Amino acid sequence: MGARVTGDEVRDLLALAEELADKELAPRADDFEARAEFPREVLRTLGKAGLLSLPYPEEHGGGGQPYEVYLQVLEVLARRWLCVAQSVNIHVLACYPVAAHGRPEQRDRLLPALLGGELLGANCLSEPDVGSDIAAIGTTAVLADGEYRVTGTKSFTSHAGHADFYNVFCRTGGPGPTGLSLLVADADVPGLAVAPPERKMGVRSSPTAAVVLDGARVAEDRLVGRPGKGFLIAMGLFDRGRLGIAACAVGLASAALDYAARYARTREQFGRPVAEFQGVGFLLADMSTQISAARALVREAARTLDAGAKPAEVTVAAARAKLFATDTAMRVTTDAVQVLGAYGYVQDHPVERWMREAKLLQIIEGTNQIQRLVISRSL
Repeated sequence: MGARVTGDEVRDLLALAEELADKELAPRADDFEARAEFPREVLRTLGKAGLLSLPYPEEHGGGGQPYEVYLQVLEVLARRWLCVAQSVNIHVLACYPVAAHGRPEQRDRLLPALLGGELLGANCLSEPDVGSDIAAIGTTAVLADGEYRVTGTKSFTSHAGHADFYNVFCRTGGPGPTGLSLLVADADVPGLAVAPPERKMGVRSSPTAAVVLDGARVAEDRLVGRPGKGFLIAMGLFDRGRLGIAACAVGLASAALDYAARYARTREQFGRPVAEFQGVGFLLADMSTQISAARALVREAARTLDAGAKPAEVTVAAARAKLFATDTAMRVTTDAVQVLGAYGYVQDHPVERWMREAKLLQIIEGTNQIQRLVISRSL
Protein backbone atom coordinates (compact mmCIF):
# COMPACT_ATOMS: atom_id res chain seq x y z
CA MET A 1 0.00 0.00 0.00
CA GLY A 2 1.18 3.52 -0.71
CA ALA A 3 2.39 5.82 2.04
CA ARG A 4 0.20 8.68 3.21
CA VAL A 5 1.72 12.09 2.59
CA THR A 6 0.30 15.60 2.77
CA GLY A 7 0.02 18.03 -0.09
CA ASP A 8 2.53 20.32 1.58
CA GLU A 9 5.06 17.50 1.83
CA VAL A 10 4.69 16.72 -1.87
CA ARG A 11 5.03 20.38 -2.85
CA ASP A 12 8.17 20.75 -0.72
CA LEU A 13 9.68 17.60 -2.22
CA LEU A 14 8.97 18.67 -5.79
CA ALA A 15 10.35 22.14 -5.04
CA LEU A 16 13.55 20.51 -3.76
CA ALA A 17 13.76 18.38 -6.88
CA GLU A 18 13.25 21.45 -9.09
CA GLU A 19 15.96 23.36 -7.22
CA LEU A 20 18.48 20.53 -7.48
CA ALA A 21 17.61 19.93 -11.12
CA ASP A 22 18.17 23.59 -11.98
CA LYS A 23 21.40 23.93 -10.01
CA GLU A 24 23.06 20.54 -10.36
CA LEU A 25 21.69 18.97 -13.54
CA ALA A 26 20.81 21.58 -16.15
CA PRO A 27 24.22 23.36 -16.19
CA ARG A 28 26.13 20.08 -16.66
CA ALA A 29 24.00 18.04 -19.07
CA ASP A 30 25.35 19.22 -22.43
CA ASP A 31 29.00 19.05 -21.41
CA PHE A 32 28.82 15.67 -19.70
CA GLU A 33 26.86 14.13 -22.58
CA ALA A 34 29.35 15.46 -25.11
CA ARG A 35 32.22 13.86 -23.15
CA ALA A 36 30.25 10.72 -22.21
CA GLU A 37 31.21 11.31 -18.56
CA PHE A 38 29.16 9.76 -15.78
CA PRO A 39 28.02 12.38 -13.20
CA ARG A 40 28.77 10.30 -10.11
CA GLU A 41 29.08 13.32 -7.80
CA VAL A 42 25.69 14.61 -8.91
CA LEU A 43 24.18 11.29 -7.85
CA ARG A 44 25.86 11.63 -4.45
CA THR A 45 24.33 15.08 -4.07
CA LEU A 46 20.88 13.69 -4.87
CA GLY A 47 21.54 10.83 -2.48
CA LYS A 48 22.33 13.22 0.37
CA ALA A 49 19.06 14.99 -0.40
CA GLY A 50 17.20 11.69 -0.06
CA LEU A 51 16.16 11.35 -3.71
CA LEU A 52 17.70 7.89 -4.20
CA SER A 53 15.39 6.14 -1.75
CA LEU A 54 12.02 7.87 -2.04
CA PRO A 55 9.56 4.93 -2.37
CA TYR A 56 10.99 2.84 0.47
CA PRO A 57 10.10 2.66 4.19
CA GLU A 58 11.47 5.32 6.48
CA GLU A 59 12.39 2.68 9.06
CA HIS A 60 15.23 1.55 6.78
CA GLY A 61 16.28 5.01 5.61
CA GLY A 62 13.84 5.49 2.76
CA GLY A 63 11.67 8.49 1.98
CA GLY A 64 8.34 6.82 2.68
CA GLN A 65 6.77 8.23 -0.49
CA PRO A 66 4.12 6.58 -2.69
CA TYR A 67 5.22 5.67 -6.19
CA GLU A 68 3.02 8.40 -7.66
CA VAL A 69 5.07 11.06 -5.88
CA TYR A 70 8.39 9.39 -6.68
CA LEU A 71 7.51 9.34 -10.39
CA GLN A 72 6.75 13.07 -10.30
CA VAL A 73 10.28 13.63 -8.99
CA LEU A 74 11.69 11.50 -11.82
CA GLU A 75 9.78 13.60 -14.34
CA VAL A 76 11.28 16.79 -12.90
CA LEU A 77 14.80 15.37 -13.12
CA ALA A 78 14.32 14.04 -16.66
CA ARG A 79 13.26 17.47 -17.90
CA ARG A 80 16.77 18.68 -17.06
CA TRP A 81 18.88 15.59 -17.74
CA LEU A 82 17.62 12.17 -18.69
CA CYS A 83 20.85 10.41 -17.67
CA VAL A 84 20.49 11.44 -14.04
CA ALA A 85 16.79 10.59 -13.90
CA GLN A 86 17.63 7.21 -15.37
CA SER A 87 20.34 6.67 -12.78
CA VAL A 88 17.94 7.48 -9.95
CA ASN A 89 15.46 5.02 -11.42
CA ILE A 90 18.12 2.33 -11.83
CA HIS A 91 19.28 2.66 -8.24
CA VAL A 92 15.74 2.67 -6.85
CA LEU A 93 15.08 -0.51 -8.83
CA ALA A 94 18.31 -2.05 -7.54
CA CYS A 95 17.00 -1.61 -3.98
CA TYR A 96 13.66 -3.24 -4.76
CA PRO A 97 14.63 -6.94 -4.48
CA VAL A 98 15.94 -6.68 -0.91
CA ALA A 99 13.21 -4.22 0.15
CA ALA A 100 10.33 -6.31 -1.21
CA HIS A 101 11.61 -9.89 -1.07
CA GLY A 102 14.53 -9.97 1.34
CA ARG A 103 14.31 -11.83 4.62
CA PRO A 104 13.70 -9.59 7.67
CA GLU A 105 17.28 -9.91 8.90
CA GLN A 106 18.52 -9.30 5.36
CA ARG A 107 16.52 -6.08 5.07
CA ASP A 108 17.77 -4.87 8.45
CA ARG A 109 21.36 -5.65 7.50
CA LEU A 110 21.49 -4.42 3.90
CA LEU A 111 18.79 -1.80 3.32
CA PRO A 112 20.20 1.08 5.42
CA ALA A 113 23.38 1.07 3.33
CA LEU A 114 21.55 0.56 0.02
CA LEU A 115 19.20 3.46 0.77
CA GLY A 116 21.75 5.70 2.46
CA GLY A 117 22.56 7.77 -0.63
CA GLU A 118 26.27 6.97 -0.97
CA LEU A 119 26.03 3.61 -2.72
CA LEU A 120 24.87 3.04 -6.28
CA GLY A 121 23.25 -0.17 -7.51
CA ALA A 122 22.77 -2.01 -10.80
CA ASN A 123 20.69 -4.89 -12.12
CA CYS A 124 22.29 -7.68 -14.13
CA LEU A 125 19.48 -9.25 -16.14
CA SER A 126 20.11 -9.31 -19.90
CA GLU A 127 22.65 -11.64 -21.47
CA PRO A 128 24.19 -11.70 -24.96
CA ASP A 129 21.54 -14.19 -26.12
CA VAL A 130 18.79 -13.32 -23.62
CA GLY A 131 16.75 -10.11 -23.69
CA SER A 132 13.05 -10.12 -22.89
CA ASP A 133 12.93 -13.90 -22.34
CA ILE A 134 14.53 -13.89 -18.91
CA ALA A 135 13.33 -17.44 -18.22
CA ALA A 136 16.14 -18.45 -20.60
CA ILE A 137 18.91 -16.88 -18.47
CA GLY A 138 22.03 -19.04 -18.62
CA THR A 139 24.25 -17.55 -15.91
CA THR A 140 24.73 -20.24 -13.28
CA ALA A 141 25.40 -20.14 -9.53
CA VAL A 142 26.66 -23.23 -7.73
CA LEU A 143 26.67 -23.33 -3.91
CA ALA A 144 29.80 -24.70 -2.24
CA ASP A 145 31.33 -24.06 1.20
CA GLY A 146 28.92 -21.26 2.13
CA GLU A 147 29.21 -19.24 -1.04
CA TYR A 148 27.91 -19.25 -4.59
CA ARG A 149 30.27 -19.48 -7.56
CA VAL A 150 28.64 -17.49 -10.35
CA THR A 151 29.58 -17.91 -14.01
CA GLY A 152 28.16 -16.10 -17.02
CA THR A 153 28.06 -12.79 -18.88
CA LYS A 154 25.49 -10.05 -18.34
CA SER A 155 25.05 -7.54 -21.15
CA PHE A 156 23.82 -3.94 -21.30
CA THR A 157 24.18 -3.36 -17.57
CA SER A 158 23.58 0.27 -16.63
CA HIS A 159 26.01 1.67 -14.03
CA ALA A 160 28.48 -1.11 -14.88
CA GLY A 161 31.89 -0.12 -13.59
CA HIS A 162 30.43 2.53 -11.29
CA ALA A 163 27.95 0.52 -9.23
CA ASP A 164 28.80 -0.51 -5.68
CA PHE A 165 26.56 -3.58 -5.83
CA TYR A 166 24.96 -5.71 -8.55
CA ASN A 167 21.74 -7.71 -8.47
CA VAL A 168 22.73 -10.82 -10.41
CA PHE A 169 19.88 -12.92 -11.78
CA CYS A 170 21.23 -16.43 -12.16
CA ARG A 171 20.27 -20.07 -12.37
CA THR A 172 20.53 -22.05 -9.14
CA GLY A 173 18.08 -24.75 -10.25
CA GLY A 174 16.79 -26.40 -13.39
CA PRO A 175 15.61 -24.82 -16.66
CA GLY A 176 12.79 -22.32 -16.88
CA PRO A 177 11.56 -19.61 -14.53
CA THR A 178 11.50 -21.77 -11.39
CA GLY A 179 15.25 -22.26 -11.56
CA LEU A 180 16.12 -18.55 -11.32
CA SER A 181 17.43 -16.84 -8.18
CA LEU A 182 18.88 -13.47 -7.28
CA LEU A 183 22.19 -12.71 -5.60
CA VAL A 184 23.34 -9.30 -4.40
CA ALA A 185 27.04 -9.09 -5.24
CA ASP A 186 29.36 -6.34 -4.08
CA ALA A 187 31.30 -4.76 -6.93
CA ASP A 188 34.65 -5.96 -5.56
CA VAL A 189 33.84 -9.67 -5.21
CA PRO A 190 36.53 -11.92 -6.71
CA GLY A 191 35.67 -13.06 -10.23
CA LEU A 192 33.49 -10.08 -11.23
CA ALA A 193 34.82 -7.88 -14.03
CA VAL A 194 33.37 -5.14 -16.20
CA ALA A 195 33.93 -4.92 -19.97
CA PRO A 196 34.60 -1.62 -21.79
CA PRO A 197 31.49 0.58 -22.03
CA GLU A 198 29.18 0.40 -25.04
CA ARG A 199 29.31 3.26 -27.56
CA LYS A 200 25.70 4.40 -27.58
CA MET A 201 23.59 6.62 -29.81
CA GLY A 202 22.25 8.61 -26.86
CA VAL A 203 22.35 8.99 -23.06
CA ARG A 204 26.11 8.69 -23.47
CA SER A 205 26.96 9.88 -19.98
CA SER A 206 25.15 6.86 -18.54
CA PRO A 207 27.63 3.95 -18.54
CA THR A 208 26.40 0.70 -20.08
CA ALA A 209 28.63 -2.37 -20.30
CA ALA A 210 28.80 -6.13 -19.96
CA VAL A 211 29.52 -7.66 -16.56
CA VAL A 212 31.60 -10.83 -16.75
CA LEU A 213 31.30 -13.36 -13.93
CA ASP A 214 34.06 -15.93 -13.92
CA GLY A 215 33.40 -18.06 -10.88
CA ALA A 216 32.52 -14.90 -8.96
CA ARG A 217 32.25 -15.68 -5.25
CA VAL A 218 29.09 -14.41 -3.54
CA ALA A 219 28.25 -15.28 0.05
CA GLU A 220 25.26 -17.56 0.59
CA ASP A 221 23.52 -14.97 2.76
CA ARG A 222 23.36 -12.64 -0.27
CA LEU A 223 20.67 -14.82 -1.84
CA VAL A 224 17.50 -12.70 -1.83
CA GLY A 225 14.50 -14.60 -0.53
CA ARG A 226 14.55 -18.29 -1.29
CA PRO A 227 16.16 -20.18 -4.18
CA GLY A 228 13.95 -20.06 -7.26
CA LYS A 229 12.36 -16.70 -6.48
CA GLY A 230 14.30 -14.77 -9.11
CA PHE A 231 11.62 -14.79 -11.79
CA LEU A 232 8.98 -13.41 -9.41
CA ILE A 233 11.38 -10.68 -8.30
CA ALA A 234 12.12 -9.80 -11.92
CA MET A 235 8.42 -9.39 -12.71
CA GLY A 236 7.99 -6.87 -9.91
CA LEU A 237 11.17 -5.15 -11.04
CA PHE A 238 9.85 -4.83 -14.59
CA ASP A 239 6.57 -3.26 -13.46
CA ARG A 240 8.33 -0.60 -11.42
CA GLY A 241 11.04 -0.10 -14.02
CA ARG A 242 8.50 0.51 -16.75
CA LEU A 243 6.75 3.12 -14.62
CA GLY A 244 10.08 4.86 -14.06
CA ILE A 245 10.87 4.85 -17.77
CA ALA A 246 7.41 6.23 -18.53
CA ALA A 247 7.90 9.11 -16.08
CA CYS A 248 11.30 9.87 -17.59
CA ALA A 249 9.72 9.88 -21.05
CA VAL A 250 7.15 12.45 -19.94
CA GLY A 251 9.91 14.64 -18.54
CA LEU A 252 12.01 14.38 -21.70
CA ALA A 253 9.04 15.15 -23.94
CA SER A 254 8.12 18.15 -21.76
CA ALA A 255 11.62 19.56 -22.14
CA ALA A 256 11.39 19.20 -25.92
CA LEU A 257 8.00 20.91 -26.06
CA ASP A 258 9.16 23.80 -23.87
CA TYR A 259 12.22 24.36 -26.04
CA ALA A 260 10.31 24.12 -29.32
CA ALA A 261 7.58 26.49 -28.10
CA ARG A 262 10.13 29.09 -26.97
CA TYR A 263 11.91 28.86 -30.30
CA ALA A 264 8.65 29.15 -32.26
CA ARG A 265 7.70 32.30 -30.34
CA THR A 266 11.00 34.04 -31.11
CA ARG A 267 11.85 32.75 -34.59
CA GLU A 268 10.33 35.06 -37.22
CA GLN A 269 9.58 34.37 -40.86
CA PHE A 270 7.53 36.54 -43.22
CA GLY A 271 7.43 39.22 -40.52
CA ARG A 272 5.89 37.21 -37.66
CA PRO A 273 6.77 34.42 -35.20
CA VAL A 274 6.53 30.95 -36.73
CA ALA A 275 4.31 29.90 -33.79
CA GLU A 276 1.53 31.93 -35.41
CA PHE A 277 1.56 29.76 -38.52
CA GLN A 278 -1.01 27.00 -38.31
CA GLY A 279 1.40 24.30 -39.45
CA VAL A 280 3.65 24.96 -36.45
CA GLY A 281 0.93 25.91 -33.97
CA PHE A 282 -1.02 22.71 -34.56
CA LEU A 283 2.16 20.67 -34.21
CA LEU A 284 2.82 22.22 -30.81
CA ALA A 285 -0.82 21.70 -29.77
CA ASP A 286 -0.58 17.98 -30.58
CA MET A 287 2.69 17.71 -28.66
CA SER A 288 1.14 19.32 -25.60
CA THR A 289 -1.95 17.10 -25.74
CA GLN A 290 0.07 13.89 -26.09
CA ILE A 291 2.28 14.81 -23.13
CA SER A 292 -0.72 15.55 -20.91
CA ALA A 293 -2.30 12.23 -21.87
CA ALA A 294 0.94 10.37 -21.17
CA ARG A 295 1.34 12.02 -17.78
CA ALA A 296 -2.22 11.08 -16.81
CA LEU A 297 -1.65 7.47 -17.83
CA VAL A 298 1.59 7.28 -15.83
CA ARG A 299 -0.06 8.64 -12.70
CA GLU A 300 -3.04 6.33 -13.08
CA ALA A 301 -0.67 3.35 -13.27
CA ALA A 302 1.25 4.59 -10.23
CA ARG A 303 -1.97 4.87 -8.25
CA THR A 304 -2.81 1.30 -9.25
CA LEU A 305 0.51 0.17 -7.76
CA ASP A 306 0.13 2.32 -4.64
CA ALA A 307 -3.37 0.97 -4.01
CA GLY A 308 -2.05 -2.57 -3.73
CA ALA A 309 -3.78 -3.88 -6.84
CA LYS A 310 -3.24 -7.43 -8.04
CA PRO A 311 0.16 -7.96 -9.73
CA ALA A 312 -1.49 -8.69 -13.09
CA GLU A 313 -3.35 -5.37 -12.96
CA VAL A 314 -0.16 -3.49 -12.13
CA THR A 315 1.69 -5.23 -14.96
CA VAL A 316 -0.85 -4.18 -17.57
CA ALA A 317 -1.13 -0.62 -16.23
CA ALA A 318 2.66 -0.25 -16.27
CA ALA A 319 2.85 -1.67 -19.80
CA ARG A 320 0.25 0.80 -21.08
CA ALA A 321 2.03 3.72 -19.43
CA LYS A 322 5.44 2.72 -20.72
CA LEU A 323 4.15 2.09 -24.24
CA PHE A 324 2.24 5.35 -24.59
CA ALA A 325 4.68 7.63 -22.77
CA THR A 326 7.79 6.45 -24.63
CA ASP A 327 6.07 6.51 -28.03
CA THR A 328 4.94 10.02 -27.13
CA ALA A 329 8.50 11.05 -26.24
CA MET A 330 9.70 9.77 -29.61
CA ARG A 331 7.00 11.68 -31.50
CA VAL A 332 7.39 14.88 -29.51
CA THR A 333 11.18 15.04 -29.74
CA THR A 334 11.03 14.31 -33.47
CA ASP A 335 8.45 17.06 -33.90
CA ALA A 336 10.61 19.43 -31.83
CA VAL A 337 13.41 18.92 -34.33
CA GLN A 338 10.91 19.69 -37.09
CA VAL A 339 9.81 22.92 -35.43
CA LEU A 340 13.41 24.13 -35.34
CA GLY A 341 13.99 23.07 -38.95
CA ALA A 342 17.65 22.97 -39.93
CA TYR A 343 18.62 24.33 -36.52
CA GLY A 344 17.02 21.30 -34.90
CA TYR A 345 19.42 19.01 -36.75
CA VAL A 346 22.60 20.56 -35.39
CA GLN A 347 24.16 20.12 -31.96
CA ASP A 348 23.88 23.80 -31.12
CA HIS A 349 20.37 22.98 -29.90
CA PRO A 350 19.56 20.08 -27.54
CA VAL A 351 16.52 18.77 -29.43
CA GLU A 352 18.61 16.46 -31.64
CA ARG A 353 20.10 14.87 -28.50
CA TRP A 354 16.68 14.50 -26.94
CA MET A 355 15.43 12.73 -30.06
CA ARG A 356 18.31 10.24 -29.83
CA GLU A 357 17.64 9.74 -26.13
CA ALA A 358 13.92 9.14 -26.67
CA LYS A 359 14.69 6.16 -28.88
CA LEU A 360 16.34 4.37 -25.96
CA LEU A 361 13.18 4.67 -23.88
CA GLN A 362 11.20 2.67 -26.45
CA ILE A 363 13.66 -0.22 -26.04
CA ILE A 364 14.76 -0.58 -22.41
CA GLU A 365 12.74 -2.32 -19.68
CA GLY A 366 11.06 -4.36 -22.42
CA THR A 367 10.63 -3.10 -25.96
CA ASN A 368 7.34 -1.49 -26.85
CA GLN A 369 6.52 -4.57 -28.90
CA ILE A 370 6.74 -6.55 -25.65
CA GLN A 371 4.43 -4.01 -23.97
CA ARG A 372 1.86 -4.52 -26.73
CA LEU A 373 2.15 -8.26 -26.21
CA VAL A 374 1.55 -7.89 -22.46
CA ILE A 375 -1.48 -5.69 -23.03
CA SER A 376 -3.00 -7.80 -25.79
CA ARG A 377 -2.65 -11.00 -23.76
CA SER A 378 -4.51 -9.39 -20.88
CA LEU A 379 -7.48 -8.82 -23.17
